[in-house]
Amino acid sequence: MRELYELRSNFGFLFQSSALFDSMTVEENILLPLIESRKSYTNEELNKKVDEKLELVGMSGVQMLKPAELSGGMKKRVGLARALITDPDYIFYDEPTTGLDPIMSDSIDELIKELTDKLNVTSIVVTHDMYSVKNVAHQVAMMHEGKIYFVGDPNDLLNSEDFTIREFIQRTE
Repeated sequence: MRELYELRSNFGFLFQSSALFDSMTVEENILLPLIESRKSYTNEELNKKVDEKLELVGMSGVQMLKPAELSGGMKKRVGLARALITDPDYIFYDEPTTGLDPIMSDSIDELIKELTDKLNVTSIVVTHDMYSVKNVAHQVAMMHEGKIYFVGDPNDLLNSEDFTIREFIQRTE
């Protein structure tokens, strides 16, 4: 079981709905992966890690707030701080801009790009938002009928003449 926790610590995950527990503070939500890891940390180490991750996502000073006190964009950022708390090598984003207005969506896209470069992590973004694809992707894979249908440059996808790809893009615009 320990090996599974070690493996999982290499991966961060931002859920589409942020998946924050309403009964817990921001700090408690962010600390969950560390508590689950069963590694031992001092309170000072835990506080420092939470502060660092919240600063990375532009949310310093909200540790004691509850999720109900946060906007949708703030919840995404707190969820992202939780995904970063184990210092993962890979971060999975499940529809990170869903439910956000265009300005906040752009902000989350920029944050994804910034963190990918700054932390030297691999970001895997699952989305149907073609604007986000254009903004954040270095490489894109499109699935169709349960199989990988296309792999390549985002511009090649967006400019493809392939019927299936065009139909998908037109339905999502």
